[in-house]
Amino acid sequence: MADTWRSPNRGPGPDGTRHAGPGSAGRYNVTFAMLAGIRARSFWALAASILAVAVPAGADLRISDLDVFLNDHELTVNVAVLGTIGPASQEGIQSGIPTHLRYTVELWQYNPYWRDSRLLSRVVERQLAYNVVTKEYKVTTLKGETRAPHVTRDLRDAQRVLSEVRGLKLTPASAVDKTEVIYVRVRAESALNGDNSFVSRMAGTAEQAMRQSDYRTLQRVQ
Repeated sequence: MADTWRSPNRGPGPDGTRHAGPGSAGRYNVTFAMLAGIRARSFWALAASILAVAVPAGADLRISDLDVFLNDHELTVNVAVLGTIGPASQEGIQSGIPTHLRYTVELWQYNPYWRDSRLLSRVVERQLAYNVVTKEYKVTTLKGETRAPHVTRDLRDAQRVLSEVRGLKLTPASAVDKTEVIYVRVRAESALNGDNSFVSRMAGTAEQAMRQSDYRTLQRVQ
């Protein structure tokens, strides 16, 4: 039975050798390889262009500070974020559309011989809303902490309260092996009206940033 991926060769030529026909496997495989290479290059070029468009030039959300320490025998984290309100979100906020800032704080254990282990994860989410009638900004907690709303007429003051997490307790120190190497990883996500999608990131109304602390043990922290 003939191989469906290969075409039969012609009979021997005048010099006694066999020549591949127009539909031979050799020519077919070369053509197939060329098409595969073209498709692969086109795919990666398209993917690169999509990624370039998905990250707006004005995106400037970044985690400026990340501190991990012991406080009253609790493993505690301080985080500060800059650029919580991007240029594309300014108009929406002034129109009364709230912006959300979510912190995902993870405690990891370093493993030199295998994948690192995530020990725990905490999420803190806040909302900044502007009242067009009273001309006041209000920062409230949506998840992960208990605190009174902060009301101010100063946008910078509202941004400061929105973008700083102080004394976030992750876990008691007794729950972590003091000899193990640990680190903290933080992901910050800012999104107008809480919409952190591919489309909103392309429009510049949603941004995200990540930062990881140094490796350490509890003995070094003390």
